[in-house]
Amino acid sequence: MGVVYMRKSFVIDFAFALVMIATLVIGLVACKPGPGKVTPLGSTEVKEYQGQDLSSVTDFRENSISGPQHVNIADYKLDITGLVANPTSYSYDEVLKDFPSYSKVVTLNCVEGWSVDILWQGVLVKDILANAKPSPDAKVVIFHAYDGYTTSFPIDYLTSNNILMAYKMNDITMPPERGYPFELVAESKWGYKWIKWITQIELSDNVSYQGYWESRGYSNSGDLGKSFFDNSNPLNSLTPPY
Repeated sequence: MGVVYMRKSFVIDFAFALVMIATLVIGLVACKPGPGKVTPLGSTEVKEYQGQDLSSVTDFRENSISGPQHVNIADYKLDITGLVANPTSYSYDEVLKDFPSYSKVVTLNCVEGWSVDILWQGVLVKDILANAKPSPDAKVVIFHAYDGYTTSFPIDYLTSNNILMAYKMNDITMPPERGYPFELVAESKWGYKWIKWITQIELSDNVSYQGYWESRGYSNSGDLGKSFFDNSNPLNSLTPPY
């Protein structure tokens, strides 16, 4: 009986050892990335694109009207309103899913004399407007921000050019201080037209509309190469963001 017991005990111990070895081997194999398996390593800001050196997302000066805004993306909505046949409200994910994404390097020029070259990625404003079906009476597009900031553009500027509403900078998700979830890449315009934290795009027939800084004396067009002061407006003594 003693011999039989010892044999049974040896068999049980040996079988247990085999199970433990097999478990260890399977665990090691499972932890090793196989072909086609993607292991995320986190995002890294790119500093060069197609041979062009890029500025950093930290090279901006912070001078927004109420400081950096922190938008709760779970509750976020982008509302397309005003003179449109198809008013729409999008979540952040719906904007990224429903519209094609594009990227390009664009320089932001601040009225204070500094500039940054950034690789922007986002959706085209004209695609969003096309889906909203603007009324023939719509002449102006007014952008509203989370902090109450506004600015406007002639509708032709947005429908005739590839103007991005960006959600990435230098291949990383836009930081909150830079305008997350969306910033307008207003090419050929001074930086105060590059509205951040966009929450609403309103189509209007009010060609005299003036945004936050424009109503305080700055040019409504904001065209680069021209003065950012509106000399006809006496309220031009303040320094705008960007």
